[in-house]
Amino acid sequence: MNSFGKHFTVQIFGESHGPVVGCLLDGCPPGIPLDISDFELPLQRRRGGGAGSTPRTEADVPVFNSGVFNGFTTGAPLCIQFNNSNTRSSDYEAFKQQPRPGHADFVSSVKYKGFQDYRGGGHFSGRLTAALVAAGVVAEKILKSHFPDCTCNAKVLSIGGNSQLEEAVQHAIALNDTLGAVVECCMKGLPAGLGEPFFNSCESVISHAVFSIPAVKAIEFGSGFAAAQMKGSEHNDVFIDEKGTTATNHAGGITGGLTNGNDLLFRIAVKPASSTPQPQQTFHFESGNIEILEVKGRHDLVIALRVPPVLEAVTMIAVADLLLCAKANGTV
Repeated sequence: MNSFGKHFTVQIFGESHGPVVGCLLDGCPPGIPLDISDFELPLQRRRGGGAGSTPRTEADVPVFNSGVFNGFTTGAPLCIQFNNSNTRSSDYEAFKQQPRPGHADFVSSVKYKGFQDYRGGGHFSGRLTAALVAAGVVAEKILKSHFPDCTCNAKVLSIGGNSQLEEAVQHAIALNDTLGAVVECCMKGLPAGLGEPFFNSCESVISHAVFSIPAVKAIEFGSGFAAAQMKGSEHNDVFIDEKGTTATNHAGGITGGLTNGNDLLFRIAVKPASSTPQPQQTFHFESGNIEILEVKGRHDLVIALRVPPVLEAVTMIAVADLLLCAKANGTV
């Protein structure tokens, strides 16, 4: 119910204002070197604190509860947790009766019959992306053990339609409102043949993982929606050598559901963060009236600034699972 993957499985646990968040990884091969220092840079990139992002920061020092011994993975389930210390739960009391538009407050209350942890969004919080980033660190090591030259890099392309990112952040601050963004991810150094036709195509598996990131609303590979305006003779990526290198990459590095050896390239749309500082008129369940809601607390104006390391992580998680599937099938 709360897991991803077939051969490299990832579960995440915890709540925003609970004692810990973390991940449980199964299927991780033994003998992979793993140290706390491996997590520092990815988690630092995910952390808030800069212009346009939340002032809440956590130390995010990983604790290995199982699956690591003498600096190497053991092959047993690997449990990594992060302690929560910088919480302020009183900001969320009002949302029990007046759920925030765009958030999971209402639907989680319905699904879990009012027993959900509502503080900071509970289990639906972006705080849990720290666990995704941790899983991505392990996934990257699995991938590099087979493909040493593979890399995965994501970047924000535009914020609120503006490609001048600093200017766009300052605009959000001046507006005192949140803005959405487009983020691009490129993975290099993968061989051809990872993925399965149809249901477990490379696009399907990556998309499944990508939508685990809160605020992601759309994804496109290669030329994406622009392909709808193209002719086949324009969109086809013609081969230029015996390695399968293509002159263009409209397919985004995936054909027939399989990686084709070219750069794996896709973009996502990140919605404006729902916790806008702007007052909103929305239903109050206790009074039965439409009333003004003002969201207090510490929130991101441009949540997409913190998305690139999370996007890289879930992409590598997905591709690592495809790799281990291919190994199990004997196709790599």
